[in-house]
Amino acid sequence: MPSLSVLSVFVPTFFLVSLTPGMCMTLAMVLGMTQGVKRALWMMLGELVGVGLVAFSAGAGVAALMLKLPALFALFKWLGGAYLVYLGWLMWRSRGRMAIPDNLEDTAPPKRRELAMQGFVTAVANPKGWAFFVALLPPFIDPARPVLTQLAGLILVILSLEFTCLLLYASGGKSLRHLLARGGSVRLLNRIAGTLMIGVGLWLALG
Repeated sequence: MPSLSVLSVFVPTFFLVSLTPGMCMTLAMVLGMTQGVKRALWMMLGELVGVGLVAFSAGAGVAALMLKLPALFALFKWLGGAYLVYLGWLMWRSRGRMAIPDNLEDTAPPKRRELAMQGFVTAVANPKGWAFFVALLPPFIDPARPVLTQLAGLILVILSLEFTCLLLYASGGKSLRHLLARGGSVRLLNRIAGTLMIGVGLWLALG
């Protein structure tokens, strides 16, 4: 496990980074708004698996190799971004399983694996995330101590902080839904959520 002195610096650093609005946090807010926090947990599960994979790869040195394969990242980015833009467009038009239905029986909710895959793709297809972990993790790992043990401890901290921030954003999205729903405007809610989803997709594809 990392030393207490390392954790005293690592925890606040990564918490502030996680709390900063980004693609995954925006996605959590959108799903909190349209699906509720409980169903958004499946997206969070996929996102945390993706973040853990990227963090482990960065600590193990695999990320440095991945960053040298821009064609692979471009493929992930464009496919993932196009899919999110498509979902956002459907939500903007109050269509598709991600949108808020006028009646709960109008549309079947998205499947759990679909939500999980959204989170996973958003986390893994972001080259900035890979670059961030390559820059962040090595300074906190002491080569004189067992590397895998330290890396496992840091990843556990990362996932805990990431999950906390995802919950905060999803809860904020749910609160926004309740606030806007007072006027009975389901279409407005869908357009706000759809616009945010399209923004995440474009951010992923073009960032």
